[in-house]
Amino acid sequence: MDRAAALDRVDAIVDAVESDPMPVPVREVWVYGDVALGLDPVERLDVYVTKDLHMRGDADAESEFETSHGVKGVGKSVSAEWARAFPEHLRANENGHAAPEKCLAAQLLPEEEPVHLEVCNAPFDRNVTQRLKGALAREDYAQILDPRGVQLWADGTRAEETMEKLRGGELPFPTLSGALEMLGVEEPKASEAADAVRTYRDGQEGPTVRGDVV
Repeated sequence: MDRAAALDRVDAIVDAVESDPMPVPVREVWVYGDVALGLDPVERLDVYVTKDLHMRGDADAESEFETSHGVKGVGKSVSAEWARAFPEHLRANENGHAAPEKCLAAQLLPEEEPVHLEVCNAPFDRNVTQRLKGALAREDYAQILDPRGVQLWADGTRAEETMEKLRGGELPFPTLSGALEMLGVEEPKASEAADAVRTYRDGQEGPTVRGDVV
Protein backbone atom coordinates (compact mmCIF):
# COMPACT_ATOMS: atom_id res chain seq x y z
CA MET A 1 0.00 0.00 0.00
CA ASP A 2 1.50 3.33 -1.07
CA ARG A 3 2.35 5.40 2.02
CA ALA A 4 0.48 8.48 0.80
CA ALA A 5 -2.60 6.35 0.12
CA ALA A 6 -2.31 4.73 3.57
CA LEU A 7 -2.23 8.13 5.26
CA ASP A 8 -5.11 9.36 3.11
CA ARG A 9 -7.05 6.34 4.38
CA VAL A 10 -6.19 7.33 7.97
CA ASP A 11 -7.47 10.85 7.27
CA ALA A 12 -10.69 9.40 5.86
CA ILE A 13 -11.15 7.27 8.99
CA VAL A 14 -10.70 10.29 11.24
CA ASP A 15 -13.07 12.31 9.02
CA ALA A 16 -15.74 9.63 9.45
CA VAL A 17 -15.26 9.46 13.22
CA GLU A 18 -15.55 13.24 13.42
CA SER A 19 -18.59 13.68 11.19
CA ASP A 20 -20.67 10.48 11.01
CA PRO A 21 -22.75 8.68 13.62
CA MET A 22 -20.77 5.76 15.05
CA PRO A 23 -22.17 2.44 16.31
CA VAL A 24 -20.55 3.22 19.69
CA PRO A 25 -18.88 6.39 20.99
CA VAL A 26 -15.27 6.70 19.78
CA ARG A 27 -12.76 8.50 22.02
CA GLU A 28 -9.40 8.00 20.29
CA VAL A 29 -7.87 7.07 16.93
CA TRP A 30 -4.26 5.86 16.72
CA VAL A 31 -2.02 4.35 14.07
CA TYR A 32 0.84 2.04 14.90
CA GLY A 33 3.45 -0.23 13.41
CA ASP A 34 4.69 0.19 9.84
CA VAL A 35 2.87 3.43 9.08
CA ALA A 36 4.22 5.04 12.26
CA LEU A 37 7.77 4.12 11.22
CA GLY A 38 7.66 6.06 7.95
CA LEU A 39 7.85 2.94 5.76
CA ASP A 40 6.90 3.19 2.08
CA PRO A 41 5.12 1.13 0.95
CA VAL A 42 3.09 0.16 4.02
CA GLU A 43 2.47 -3.59 3.96
CA ARG A 44 -0.51 -3.31 6.34
CA LEU A 45 -2.08 -0.21 7.82
CA ASP A 46 -2.72 -0.73 11.55
CA VAL A 47 -5.37 1.49 13.18
CA TYR A 48 -6.41 1.49 16.83
CA VAL A 49 -9.74 2.87 18.04
CA THR A 50 -10.65 3.44 21.68
CA LYS A 51 -14.38 3.14 22.19
CA ASP A 52 -16.92 3.61 24.96
CA LEU A 53 -19.91 1.40 25.64
CA HIS A 54 -23.24 2.39 24.16
CA MET A 55 -25.20 3.15 27.33
CA ARG A 56 -28.74 3.99 26.17
CA GLY A 57 -31.24 1.17 25.74
CA ASP A 58 -33.88 1.12 22.99
CA ALA A 59 -36.19 -1.90 23.27
CA ASP A 60 -38.19 -0.91 20.18
CA ALA A 61 -35.07 -0.80 18.03
CA GLU A 62 -33.87 -4.12 19.39
CA SER A 63 -37.10 -5.80 18.34
CA GLU A 64 -37.18 -3.95 15.02
CA PHE A 65 -33.69 -5.01 13.89
CA GLU A 66 -33.99 -8.55 15.21
CA THR A 67 -37.05 -8.91 12.97
CA SER A 68 -35.67 -7.08 9.92
CA HIS A 69 -31.98 -8.08 10.02
CA GLY A 70 -31.82 -11.04 12.41
CA VAL A 71 -29.42 -9.10 14.64
CA LYS A 72 -29.96 -8.81 18.39
CA GLY A 73 -28.86 -5.98 20.66
CA VAL A 74 -29.38 -2.94 18.42
CA GLY A 75 -30.09 -0.08 20.79
CA LYS A 76 -28.05 -1.84 23.50
CA SER A 77 -24.72 -2.96 22.03
CA VAL A 78 -24.79 -0.39 19.23
CA SER A 79 -26.67 2.83 18.63
CA ALA A 80 -30.14 2.53 17.09
CA GLU A 81 -29.65 5.94 15.45
CA TRP A 82 -26.51 4.64 13.79
CA ALA A 83 -28.14 1.37 12.70
CA ARG A 84 -30.97 3.26 11.01
CA ALA A 85 -28.48 5.52 9.21
CA PHE A 86 -26.09 2.71 8.21
CA PRO A 87 -28.00 -0.60 8.18
CA GLU A 88 -25.61 -1.92 5.54
CA HIS A 89 -22.79 -1.80 8.11
CA LEU A 90 -24.63 -3.73 10.81
CA ARG A 91 -22.66 -6.85 11.77
CA ALA A 92 -23.22 -9.56 14.37
CA ASN A 93 -21.03 -11.93 16.35
CA GLU A 94 -21.40 -15.72 16.37
CA ASN A 95 -24.31 -15.47 18.82
CA GLY A 96 -26.26 -13.10 16.59
CA HIS A 97 -25.67 -10.00 18.73
CA ALA A 98 -24.53 -6.71 17.22
CA ALA A 99 -20.72 -6.59 17.42
CA PRO A 100 -19.39 -3.03 17.84
CA GLU A 101 -15.90 -3.80 16.50
CA LYS A 102 -17.30 -5.48 13.36
CA CYS A 103 -19.74 -2.63 12.81
CA LEU A 104 -16.92 -0.09 13.12
CA ALA A 105 -14.79 -2.06 10.68
CA ALA A 106 -17.63 -2.31 8.16
CA GLN A 107 -18.13 1.45 8.33
CA LEU A 108 -14.50 2.59 8.43
CA LEU A 109 -12.58 0.09 6.29
CA PRO A 110 -12.85 -0.46 2.54
CA GLU A 111 -13.25 -4.07 1.52
CA GLU A 112 -10.16 -4.38 -0.64
CA GLU A 113 -7.42 -2.61 1.35
CA PRO A 114 -4.92 -4.25 3.75
CA VAL A 115 -6.04 -2.43 6.89
CA HIS A 116 -6.24 -3.91 10.39
CA LEU A 117 -8.54 -2.30 12.98
CA GLU A 118 -8.03 -2.85 16.71
CA VAL A 119 -11.03 -1.82 18.82
CA CYS A 120 -10.81 -1.64 22.61
CA ASN A 121 -12.40 0.14 25.55
CA ALA A 122 -8.95 1.03 26.91
CA PRO A 123 -6.47 3.62 25.61
CA PHE A 124 -3.68 2.37 23.36
CA ASP A 125 -0.86 2.56 25.93
CA ARG A 126 -2.82 0.66 28.55
CA ASN A 127 -3.82 -2.07 26.13
CA VAL A 128 -0.24 -2.45 24.91
CA THR A 129 0.80 -3.21 28.49
CA GLN A 130 -2.09 -5.59 29.18
CA ARG A 131 -1.64 -7.51 25.93
CA LEU A 132 2.09 -7.81 26.52
CA LYS A 133 1.59 -9.24 30.01
CA GLY A 134 -0.90 -11.79 28.72
CA ALA A 135 1.21 -12.76 25.72
CA LEU A 136 4.32 -13.28 27.84
CA ALA A 137 2.43 -15.33 30.43
CA ARG A 138 0.97 -17.62 27.73
CA GLU A 139 4.05 -17.46 25.48
CA ASP A 140 1.64 -16.46 22.70
CA TYR A 141 3.78 -13.67 21.27
CA ALA A 142 1.71 -13.21 18.12
CA GLN A 143 -0.95 -11.49 20.26
CA ILE A 144 1.39 -8.65 21.27
CA LEU A 145 0.19 -5.20 20.23
CA ASP A 146 2.98 -3.24 18.54
CA PRO A 147 3.73 -0.41 21.02
CA ARG A 148 4.99 2.05 18.40
CA GLY A 149 1.82 4.12 18.14
CA VAL A 150 0.79 7.66 17.24
CA GLN A 151 -2.40 9.32 18.48
CA LEU A 152 -4.13 11.30 15.72
CA TRP A 153 -7.52 12.10 17.25
CA ALA A 154 -8.86 12.28 20.80
CA ASP A 155 -12.18 13.48 22.21
CA GLY A 156 -13.00 15.60 19.17
CA THR A 157 -9.54 17.10 18.69
CA ARG A 158 -7.45 16.29 15.64
CA ALA A 159 -3.66 16.15 16.02
CA GLU A 160 -2.86 18.13 12.88
CA GLU A 161 0.81 18.73 13.70
CA THR A 162 1.35 15.06 14.52
CA MET A 163 -0.23 14.06 11.20
CA GLU A 164 2.13 16.43 9.36
CA LYS A 165 5.11 14.81 11.07
CA LEU A 166 3.72 11.38 10.26
CA ARG A 167 3.40 12.29 6.58
CA GLY A 168 6.98 13.57 6.66
CA GLY A 169 8.29 10.44 8.36
CA GLU A 170 9.62 12.61 11.17
CA LEU A 171 8.60 10.47 14.15
CA PRO A 172 11.53 8.38 15.45
CA PHE A 173 10.80 4.87 16.73
CA PRO A 174 13.02 1.91 17.67
CA THR A 175 12.80 -1.52 16.11
CA LEU A 176 9.95 -3.69 17.42
CA SER A 177 12.34 -5.78 19.52
CA GLY A 178 13.89 -2.57 20.84
CA ALA A 179 10.45 -1.21 21.76
CA LEU A 180 9.65 -4.45 23.59
CA GLU A 181 12.93 -4.24 25.47
CA MET A 182 11.98 -0.72 26.57
CA LEU A 183 8.83 -2.28 28.05
CA GLY A 184 10.90 -4.73 30.06
CA VAL A 185 11.15 -7.75 27.77
CA GLU A 186 14.65 -9.21 27.88
CA GLU A 187 16.63 -10.47 24.93
CA PRO A 188 16.45 -12.96 23.25
CA LYS A 189 12.73 -13.11 24.09
CA ALA A 190 12.18 -9.61 22.64
CA SER A 191 13.55 -10.72 19.25
CA GLU A 192 11.53 -13.94 19.33
CA ALA A 193 8.37 -11.99 20.16
CA ALA A 194 9.03 -9.44 17.41
CA ASP A 195 9.45 -12.26 14.86
CA ALA A 196 6.16 -13.82 16.00
CA VAL A 197 4.30 -10.51 15.59
CA ARG A 198 5.69 -10.04 12.09
CA THR A 199 4.85 -13.61 11.06
CA TYR A 200 1.29 -13.20 12.31
CA ARG A 201 0.83 -9.91 10.44
CA ASP A 202 2.31 -11.37 7.24
CA GLY A 203 -0.42 -14.03 7.34
CA GLN A 204 -3.26 -11.50 7.32
CA GLU A 205 -4.94 -10.39 4.11
CA GLY A 206 -7.40 -7.61 3.29
CA PRO A 207 -9.29 -5.76 6.01
CA THR A 208 -9.26 -7.40 9.45
CA VAL A 209 -10.64 -6.43 12.85
CA ARG A 210 -10.09 -7.45 16.45
CA GLY A 211 -12.22 -6.44 19.41
CA ASP A 212 -10.67 -6.38 22.87
CA VAL A 213 -11.86 -5.60 26.40
CA VAL A 214 -9.47 -4.55 29.19
